Amino acid sequence: MTISTKRTAILFLFSFISFSGIARKQDSVGVAADIDSTKILTDTVKDGRFKTAGEVWKTVVFGVPGDFVQMGKTVSKDWRVTAAYAGGIALFVLADKPVTQWYQDNVEKNVKYKFPKLANPGNSRFFYGNDAYLNYSIMGLYAGSLIANYKTGQMAALNSTKALVYSYLISQVFLKSIFGRRRPDLTLSDGKPAKLPYTDNPYDFFAIHRLNFTTGPSGTSFPSMHATAYFAVAKVMAMEFNNYWIPYGAVTVLFFADVDAHQHWVGDMVAGGIVGTLIGKGIVLSSRAWEKKQAQRKSIQNRQNKINFNYQVLPVVSGGMTGLTLHMSL
Repeated sequence: MTISTKRTAILFLFSFISFSGIARKQDSVGVAADIDSTKILTDTVKDGRFKTAGEVWKTVVFGVPGDFVQMGKTVSKDWRVTAAYAGGIALFVLADKPVTQWYQDNVEKNVKYKFPKLANPGNSRFFYGNDAYLNYSIMGLYAGSLIANYKTGQMAALNSTKALVYSYLISQVFLKSIFGRRRPDLTLSDGKPAKLPYTDNPYDFFAIHRLNFTTGPSGTSFPSMHATAYFAVAKVMAMEFNNYWIPYGAVTVLFFADVDAHQHWVGDMVAGGIVGTLIGKGIVLSSRAWEKKQAQRKSIQNRQNKINFNYQVLPVVSGGMTGLTLHMSL
């Protein structure tokens, strides 16, 4: 392993873990033009560390039903956009053989860099290979934000964790089982017939297989779970910190490390990116809606508990006295 590769790996981890600090600096100079109007900026008033952490966990846990509601709203909000994305995926599938062949010959053969393997606890799927960089970075972001009592960082880390879990369930367990697309032959340009479980036919869908909870070559190509998960996390980070360059740049560098190991049609990766974006956006919008609802509820309670005094000061003039009378009422 070269020194430059080690430096690249260390730089990736450092940039991702320190992301919260960069975002906080941006917030301090007022870079918040693209933040959704429903986002509640609560970092300006600090609660205690445990209270902040509790509020974050409460939002993340109780916001789960809303996550899927927001995903559905995103799909149904503008049917033209949804149809355009679906049409784009369909076009990639139709042209997948020449496109993927070009990708294999020009990208996979020329992009040659790898990260050193990180230690993973046991045989955990979520800490396998390059995935460990993403997961350890999210853990580091949460730990640092918890110590610093930084709510946005905690929310970004936990929402990113949800994005990974949803990506696994939606992409790996659900969609792959439905579509059953076979993975492409590893060398489409050699002209030789593909051998199962691979194929040179991009329309080879619905291969019957048992429910897969782990990755494998048999009918598990569409959509790419890695693309789904990486784009979902990038979308969460981008929306939480109002910065697109760092999260999307980081996951792109991570995705193309050992790129020929993905073994996907290009259409699989495009579909995964779109599904991941949908997942990440739904999670963040759900969290913001939950926080807004809670803030409105607290505001109503405060108004109800507030004691309002009405008073009048009236002059009194009579034969026996001259003065003022104070009338007070609740």
